[in-house]
Amino acid sequence: MDHKFIKDFKSGEQIHSKFAVKFKKPPREYAKGYRFDIRGADKTQEITITYWGDRSADAIKRLYESFSTGDVIEITGTVGEYHDQLQISLNNPQHIRKCTRAEYNIEDFVPHTENDIEQMYAQLTQYIASVNDPHMKALLDSFFKDPQFIDAFKATPASMHIHSNYIGGLLEHTLAVTKIVDALASVHPRLDRNLALTGAILHDIGKLKEFTTTTSIDISEEGMLRGHVVIGEQMVLDKIKQIEGFPTTLKLKIAHMMLSHHKELEWGAPKKPQFAEAVAIHYADDVDAKLYQFITLKENAKTEDLWTWDKRIGHVFLK
Repeated sequence: MDHKFIKDFKSGEQIHSKFAVKFKKPPREYAKGYRFDIRGADKTQEITITYWGDRSADAIKRLYESFSTGDVIEITGTVGEYHDQLQISLNNPQHIRKCTRAEYNIEDFVPHTENDIEQMYAQLTQYIASVNDPHMKALLDSFFKDPQFIDAFKATPASMHIHSNYIGGLLEHTLAVTKIVDALASVHPRLDRNLALTGAILHDIGKLKEFTTTTSIDISEEGMLRGHVVIGEQMVLDKIKQIEGFPTTLKLKIAHMMLSHHKELEWGAPKKPQFAEAVAIHYADDVDAKLYQFITLKENAKTEDLWTWDKRIGHVFLK
Protein backbone atom coordinates (compact mmCIF):
# COMPACT_ATOMS: atom_id res chain seq x y z
CA MET A 1 0.00 0.00 0.00
CA ASP A 2 1.20 3.53 -0.86
CA HIS A 3 1.75 6.08 1.88
CA LYS A 4 -1.27 8.36 2.27
CA PHE A 5 -1.86 11.48 4.31
CA ILE A 6 -4.64 11.65 6.88
CA LYS A 7 -6.69 14.15 4.87
CA ASP A 8 -7.03 11.52 2.12
CA PHE A 9 -8.20 8.66 4.36
CA LYS A 10 -11.63 7.16 3.78
CA SER A 11 -13.71 5.07 6.13
CA GLY A 12 -13.40 1.34 5.51
CA GLU A 13 -9.99 1.35 3.84
CA GLN A 14 -6.79 -0.34 4.97
CA ILE A 15 -3.89 2.06 5.47
CA HIS A 16 -0.14 1.68 5.91
CA SER A 17 1.25 5.05 6.96
CA LYS A 18 3.52 6.90 9.34
CA PHE A 19 2.32 9.21 12.10
CA ALA A 20 3.94 11.58 14.57
CA VAL A 21 2.80 10.75 18.10
CA LYS A 22 1.13 13.83 19.60
CA PHE A 23 0.24 12.00 22.81
CA LYS A 24 -0.85 8.56 23.99
CA LYS A 25 -3.23 7.37 26.69
CA PRO A 26 -2.24 4.53 29.06
CA PRO A 27 -3.63 1.02 28.51
CA ARG A 28 -7.02 0.26 30.02
CA GLU A 29 -9.30 -2.74 30.09
CA TYR A 30 -12.10 -3.44 27.67
CA ALA A 31 -14.31 -6.51 27.18
CA LYS A 32 -11.68 -8.63 25.39
CA GLY A 33 -8.47 -7.45 27.04
CA TYR A 34 -6.48 -4.20 27.08
CA ARG A 35 -6.41 -1.27 24.69
CA PHE A 36 -4.66 2.08 24.35
CA ASP A 37 -5.16 5.20 22.25
CA ILE A 38 -2.64 7.28 20.32
CA ARG A 39 -3.17 10.70 18.83
CA GLY A 40 -1.32 10.57 15.53
CA ALA A 41 -0.62 13.40 13.13
CA ASP A 42 0.95 14.31 9.82
CA LYS A 43 1.22 17.68 8.13
CA THR A 44 -2.41 17.55 7.03
CA GLN A 45 -4.45 16.52 10.09
CA GLU A 46 -4.61 14.55 13.33
CA ILE A 47 -6.36 11.22 13.96
CA THR A 48 -7.00 8.85 16.87
CA ILE A 49 -5.39 5.41 16.60
CA THR A 50 -6.64 2.60 18.86
CA TYR A 51 -4.74 -0.60 19.49
CA TRP A 52 -7.02 -3.42 20.67
CA GLY A 53 -4.96 -6.01 22.54
CA ASP A 54 -5.68 -9.35 24.17
CA ARG A 55 -5.68 -10.16 27.89
CA SER A 56 -1.89 -10.08 28.26
CA ALA A 57 -1.24 -6.96 30.35
CA ASP A 58 2.54 -7.44 30.07
CA ALA A 59 2.44 -7.65 26.27
CA ILE A 60 0.39 -4.50 25.85
CA LYS A 61 2.60 -2.67 28.36
CA ARG A 62 5.71 -3.56 26.33
CA LEU A 63 4.08 -2.41 23.11
CA TYR A 64 2.82 0.81 24.71
CA GLU A 65 6.29 1.62 26.07
CA SER A 66 8.07 0.87 22.78
CA PHE A 67 7.52 4.45 21.55
CA SER A 68 7.04 7.89 23.07
CA THR A 69 5.38 11.23 22.40
CA GLY A 70 7.29 12.94 19.57
CA ASP A 71 8.31 9.67 17.91
CA VAL A 72 7.19 8.64 14.45
CA ILE A 73 5.40 5.30 14.26
CA GLU A 74 4.40 3.12 11.32
CA ILE A 75 0.87 1.77 11.47
CA THR A 76 -1.09 -0.77 9.44
CA GLY A 77 -4.76 -0.63 10.32
CA THR A 78 -8.35 -0.05 9.29
CA VAL A 79 -9.95 3.37 9.02
CA GLY A 80 -13.35 3.61 10.66
CA GLU A 81 -15.73 6.33 11.74
CA TYR A 82 -16.97 7.22 15.22
CA HIS A 83 -19.13 10.27 16.01
CA ASP A 84 -18.45 11.58 12.48
CA GLN A 85 -14.69 11.46 13.08
CA LEU A 86 -12.30 9.11 11.29
CA GLN A 87 -10.15 6.86 13.46
CA ILE A 88 -7.80 3.92 12.94
CA SER A 89 -8.10 0.52 14.61
CA LEU A 90 -5.62 -2.35 14.72
CA ASN A 91 -5.08 -5.47 16.83
CA ASN A 92 -1.83 -6.97 15.52
CA PRO A 93 1.25 -5.95 17.54
CA GLN A 94 3.37 -6.40 14.41
CA HIS A 95 1.43 -3.57 12.77
CA ILE A 96 2.75 -0.83 15.03
CA ARG A 97 6.41 0.07 15.33
CA LYS A 98 8.69 3.02 16.02
CA CYS A 99 10.54 4.40 12.99
CA THR A 100 14.18 5.42 12.92
CA ARG A 101 15.04 8.98 11.90
CA ALA A 102 16.27 7.74 8.52
CA GLU A 103 12.86 6.24 7.73
CA TYR A 104 10.83 9.45 7.49
CA ASN A 105 10.87 12.94 6.05
CA ILE A 106 10.22 15.60 8.70
CA GLU A 107 8.29 17.70 6.17
CA ASP A 108 5.63 14.96 6.05
CA PHE A 109 4.75 15.86 9.64
CA VAL A 110 5.38 19.57 10.07
CA PRO A 111 3.77 21.69 7.33
CA HIS A 112 5.76 24.37 5.54
CA THR A 113 4.65 27.76 4.26
CA GLU A 114 3.72 27.78 0.59
CA ASN A 115 5.50 31.11 0.18
CA ASP A 116 9.21 31.50 -0.53
CA ILE A 117 10.97 32.07 2.80
CA GLU A 118 13.96 33.91 1.33
CA GLN A 119 11.74 36.25 -0.68
CA MET A 120 9.65 37.04 2.39
CA TYR A 121 12.74 37.65 4.47
CA ALA A 122 14.16 39.96 1.81
CA GLN A 123 10.95 42.00 1.94
CA LEU A 124 11.12 42.19 5.73
CA THR A 125 14.72 43.42 5.64
CA GLN A 126 13.62 46.22 3.30
CA TYR A 127 11.21 47.42 5.97
CA ILE A 128 13.97 47.18 8.58
CA ALA A 129 16.27 49.25 6.35
CA SER A 130 13.55 51.91 6.01
CA VAL A 131 13.53 52.62 9.76
CA ASN A 132 15.58 55.79 10.08
CA ASP A 133 15.56 56.36 13.83
CA PRO A 134 19.07 55.34 14.98
CA HIS A 135 17.98 53.75 18.26
CA MET A 136 15.16 51.71 16.77
CA LYS A 137 17.36 50.70 13.84
CA ALA A 138 20.06 49.56 16.28
CA LEU A 139 17.48 47.52 18.17
CA LEU A 140 16.21 45.82 15.01
CA ASP A 141 19.76 45.16 13.82
CA SER A 142 20.66 43.58 17.17
CA PHE A 143 18.22 40.81 16.26
CA PHE A 144 18.28 40.73 12.47
CA LYS A 145 22.05 40.83 12.07
CA ASP A 146 22.38 37.70 14.24
CA PRO A 147 22.58 34.60 11.96
CA GLN A 148 21.33 32.26 14.69
CA PHE A 149 18.30 34.46 15.36
CA ILE A 150 17.59 34.77 11.63
CA ASP A 151 17.62 30.99 11.10
CA ALA A 152 15.27 30.45 14.05
CA PHE A 153 12.98 33.29 12.95
CA LYS A 154 12.62 31.79 9.47
CA ALA A 155 11.79 28.32 10.85
CA THR A 156 9.39 29.20 13.67
CA PRO A 157 5.60 28.81 13.29
CA ALA A 158 3.23 31.64 14.23
CA SER A 159 0.98 29.38 16.31
CA MET A 160 0.19 25.78 17.16
CA HIS A 161 -3.33 25.73 15.72
CA ILE A 162 -4.97 29.08 15.01
CA HIS A 163 -3.03 30.66 12.14
CA SER A 164 0.18 30.22 10.13
CA ASN A 165 0.94 27.05 12.12
CA TYR A 166 3.79 25.83 9.95
CA ILE A 167 7.49 26.32 9.33
CA GLY A 168 7.94 29.87 8.10
CA GLY A 169 4.65 30.94 9.64
CA LEU A 170 6.15 33.52 12.00
CA LEU A 171 8.02 35.23 9.18
CA GLU A 172 4.91 35.15 6.98
CA HIS A 173 2.70 36.60 9.73
CA THR A 174 5.26 39.23 10.78
CA LEU A 175 5.65 40.42 7.19
CA ALA A 176 1.86 40.66 6.82
CA VAL A 177 1.49 42.65 10.06
CA THR A 178 4.35 44.94 9.00
CA LYS A 179 2.73 45.60 5.61
CA ILE A 180 -0.62 46.39 7.25
CA VAL A 181 0.98 48.74 9.77
CA ASP A 182 2.93 50.48 7.00
CA ALA A 183 -0.32 50.98 5.09
CA LEU A 184 -1.98 52.40 8.20
CA ALA A 185 0.93 54.82 8.62
CA SER A 186 0.33 56.01 5.04
CA VAL A 187 -3.37 56.55 5.71
CA HIS A 188 -2.64 58.20 9.07
CA PRO A 189 0.64 60.10 8.57
CA ARG A 190 0.59 61.39 12.15
CA LEU A 191 1.51 57.87 13.27
CA ASP A 192 5.20 57.46 14.09
CA ARG A 193 6.06 55.07 11.25
CA ASN A 194 9.44 54.17 12.75
CA LEU A 195 7.84 53.19 16.05
CA ALA A 196 4.94 51.33 14.43
CA LEU A 197 7.21 49.33 12.12
CA THR A 198 9.59 48.48 14.96
CA GLY A 199 6.71 47.15 17.05
CA ALA A 200 5.23 45.23 14.12
CA ILE A 201 8.53 43.54 13.25
CA LEU A 202 9.33 42.59 16.85
CA HIS A 203 5.86 41.92 18.28
CA ASP A 204 5.98 38.10 18.11
CA ILE A 205 9.70 37.34 18.57
CA GLY A 206 8.91 35.61 21.87
CA LYS A 207 7.51 32.76 19.81
CA LEU A 208 11.08 31.67 19.06
CA LYS A 209 11.18 30.49 22.67
CA GLU A 210 7.48 29.73 23.09
CA PHE A 211 7.34 26.95 20.49
CA THR A 212 9.44 23.87 19.81
CA THR A 213 9.31 22.13 16.45
CA THR A 214 10.30 18.49 16.04
CA THR A 215 7.83 16.07 14.47
CA SER A 216 5.10 18.45 15.62
CA ILE A 217 4.67 21.99 16.85
CA ASP A 218 4.54 22.06 20.63
CA ILE A 219 4.68 24.64 23.38
CA SER A 220 7.82 24.83 25.47
CA GLU A 221 7.91 24.88 29.25
CA GLU A 222 8.82 28.56 29.18
CA GLY A 223 6.09 29.20 26.63
CA MET A 224 3.49 27.53 28.82
CA LEU A 225 4.52 29.32 32.01
CA ARG A 226 5.37 32.79 30.61
CA GLY A 227 4.01 33.07 27.06
CA HIS A 228 5.49 34.80 24.03
CA VAL A 229 4.19 38.25 25.00
CA VAL A 230 6.25 38.39 28.20
CA ILE A 231 9.17 36.46 26.69
CA GLY A 232 9.34 38.86 23.74
CA GLU A 233 9.30 41.94 25.96
CA GLN A 234 12.21 40.53 27.97
CA MET A 235 14.16 39.78 24.78
CA VAL A 236 13.71 43.39 23.67
CA LEU A 237 14.66 44.87 27.04
CA ASP A 238 17.79 42.71 27.17
CA LYS A 239 18.90 44.08 23.78
CA ILE A 240 18.08 47.68 24.70
CA LYS A 241 20.39 47.43 27.72
CA GLN A 242 23.27 46.95 25.27
CA ILE A 243 22.45 50.03 23.16
CA GLU A 244 24.12 53.14 24.54
CA GLY A 245 21.91 56.17 25.08
CA PHE A 246 18.62 54.44 24.31
CA PRO A 247 15.87 56.90 25.37
CA THR A 248 13.87 55.77 28.40
CA THR A 249 10.47 56.76 27.03
CA LEU A 250 11.17 55.01 23.73
CA LYS A 251 12.19 51.88 25.63
CA LEU A 252 8.93 51.96 27.57
CA LYS A 253 6.83 52.51 24.44
CA ILE A 254 8.42 49.56 22.63
CA ALA A 255 8.00 47.38 25.73
CA HIS A 256 4.36 48.49 25.91
CA MET A 257 3.75 47.48 22.28
CA MET A 258 5.17 44.05 23.04
CA LEU A 259 2.92 43.66 26.09
CA SER A 260 -0.28 45.07 24.59
CA HIS A 261 -0.46 43.60 21.09
CA HIS A 262 -3.06 41.01 22.16
CA LYS A 263 -5.11 43.86 23.67
CA GLU A 264 -7.16 41.87 26.21
CA LEU A 265 -6.07 40.05 29.37
CA GLU A 266 -7.99 36.93 28.33
CA TRP A 267 -6.05 36.96 25.04
CA GLY A 268 -2.72 37.07 26.88
CA ALA A 269 -2.07 40.83 27.07
CA PRO A 270 -0.85 42.22 30.42
CA LYS A 271 -1.69 45.74 29.19
CA LYS A 272 -4.22 47.27 26.78
CA PRO A 273 -2.85 49.50 24.00
CA GLN A 274 -2.41 53.07 25.27
CA PHE A 275 -1.18 54.98 22.21
CA ALA A 276 -1.94 54.98 18.50
CA GLU A 277 1.00 52.90 17.27
CA ALA A 278 0.22 50.16 19.81
CA VAL A 279 -3.42 50.16 18.63
CA ALA A 280 -2.27 49.84 15.01
CA ILE A 281 -0.09 46.85 15.85
CA HIS A 282 -2.86 45.09 17.75
CA TYR A 283 -5.41 45.43 14.97
CA ALA A 284 -2.92 44.53 12.24
CA ASP A 285 -1.96 41.42 14.21
CA ASP A 286 -5.60 40.51 14.81
CA VAL A 287 -6.84 41.09 11.26
CA ASP A 288 -4.07 38.97 9.71
CA ALA A 289 -4.85 36.08 12.07
CA LYS A 290 -8.62 36.42 11.59
CA LEU A 291 -8.43 36.58 7.80
CA TYR A 292 -6.20 33.51 7.76
CA GLN A 293 -8.82 31.61 9.78
CA PHE A 294 -11.75 32.61 7.56
CA ILE A 295 -9.89 31.92 4.31
CA THR A 296 -8.56 28.56 5.53
CA LEU A 297 -11.96 27.44 6.81
CA LYS A 298 -13.52 28.22 3.44
CA GLU A 299 -10.78 26.45 1.51
CA ASN A 300 -10.93 23.33 3.71
CA ALA A 301 -14.70 23.07 4.12
CA LYS A 302 -15.98 19.61 3.19
CA THR A 303 -19.63 20.43 2.77
CA GLU A 304 -22.08 21.54 0.11
CA ASP A 305 -23.86 23.74 2.67
CA LEU A 306 -23.71 27.51 2.41
CA TRP A 307 -22.29 27.72 5.92
CA THR A 308 -19.79 26.05 8.17
CA TRP A 309 -19.25 26.61 11.89
CA ASP A 310 -16.04 27.00 13.86
CA LYS A 311 -15.86 27.00 17.66
CA ARG A 312 -13.52 30.00 17.69
CA ILE A 313 -15.19 32.34 15.20
CA GLY A 314 -18.72 30.98 14.70
CA HIS A 315 -20.51 30.75 11.35
CA VAL A 316 -18.59 31.22 8.10
CA PHE A 317 -20.38 31.84 4.79
CA LEU A 318 -18.90 29.61 2.08
CA LYS A 319 -20.49 30.71 -1.18
